Amino acid sequence: MTLVDRDTIESMIPHQGAMCLWDAVTGWDASSVRLRSASHRDPANPLRSDGMLRALHLCEYGAQAMAVHGGLRARASGASVRPGMLVALRGVQLHVARIDALSGDVECVAEVLVESEDSQQYAFRIVCDGVLLAEGRAAVMLGPAPP
Repeated sequence: MTLVDRDTIESMIPHQGAMCLWDAVTGWDASSVRLRSASHRDPANPLRSDGMLRALHLCEYGAQAMAVHGGLRARASGASVRPGMLVALRGVQLHVARIDALSGDVECVAEVLVESEDSQQYAFRIVCDGVLLAEGRAAVMLGPAPP
């Protein structure tokens, strides 16, 4: 099920083209978002090096999930999407070494843990075919809304 497609995702986040890692939003509400992607199988994924996509890059998938959620929330409230800067990763656990050979889509759930007017902290979990690949927390500082 796709609630939000890739083109809409790209319109809400600063990452474009191959650097936009998520293909679809499959569910969301005010406190969480669920996304799906096949980009880890793409040989042209810009995060690949030496022909591999390491699990460490799942942190970027988690950060982009946060940005997508922020964009969805802003649009739903009629506000402008505020740019954000990732400032911290905490409690990150990688349960695999690499993800390029996974045959299924990766799926993420990102949940708001704490937020203020200018910052947010999220927890994220990324799985493939029911197997936990990575989990952690990320903090972002929000910039001013565009004019």
